Amino acid sequence: MPSIRVGAALFAALLTVTLAGCATRPHTASAAGSSTAVISVVAAENFWGSLAAQLGGTRVKVTSIINNPDADPHDYEATPADGRAIAGAGLVLVNGVGYDPWAGKLVDANPAGGRTVLDVGELVGVKAGGNPHRWYSPPDVRKVVDQLTADLKRIDPPDAGYFDSQHETVLNRDLKGYFDAIDGIRAKYAGTPVGASESIFALLAPALGLNLLTPESFLNAITEGTDPTAGDKTTIDAQIKNRQLKAYVYNSQNATPDVQAQVTAAKAAGIPVATITEMLTPARATFQAWQVAQLDALKQALAQGTGK
Repeated sequence: MPSIRVGAALFAALLTVTLAGCATRPHTASAAGSSTAVISVVAAENFWGSLAAQLGGTRVKVTSIINNPDADPHDYEATPADGRAIAGAGLVLVNGVGYDPWAGKLVDANPAGGRTVLDVGELVGVKAGGNPHRWYSPPDVRKVVDQLTADLKRIDPPDAGYFDSQHETVLNRDLKGYFDAIDGIRAKYAGTPVGASESIFALLAPALGLNLLTPESFLNAITEGTDPTAGDKTTIDAQIKNRQLKAYVYNSQNATPDVQAQVTAAKAAGIPVATITEMLTPARATFQAWQVAQLDALKQALAQGTGK
């Protein structure tokens, strides 16, 4: 995967950042026994930022650094404003697994006592070199939801009850449609053979019970920005030509010429194509609205491809 860059000049500027602001406003007792503290949360990407905002409710102010659906996260260049935001945060949320190394560098360049850093890759036990698209893994999403709540409670103990209530609401109401959509596809289409353009779908396919036939080496090559092998392309071409796939899923934010050729071939062969994206689309969507819309589109593609 192409690295995301932080320039030398930016680091020089970041090292001089003065942490004059506080990560949270001072705690003030309220009539209900809670505090009026507001935690400054900075998420490297908006898909995690959306969940943090929902779990934190009125007790957090969330800033997502990458929040443009047209942006290419792999080519993002951090700015001095990003460094200042991280320097003043009480909680920093990064994806890790080599996906956003610039965020870790900004954290290191701006040490701050008492700041909490939640690295999703470390949380779920996936190191650099593994599949970085952890927000497409439903079990990992659940782990992040639980850990975010635990971190917020530790940062702001007087509001622990509030955060527990938010956690319950987010899991059992707000994310219910997301988990139900996953269960519904698995119940109806388990074992269905599908293809995909890159490894972003490789974490979701098992949760849906789908049989992802695309060679893993091809998925990784597209994700990492390297050339896929001729053998992998030949294998996929045959899968499409022979209509071995009932649907093809591609990341429209990483549509390389090889991927575009496969999408065109799939459509020509009558194989339904479903689109997914790396970033929230539209930018102001919630995590669950975005994911459910994509899952519904995939379900329609599977219905068309299987006839059921």
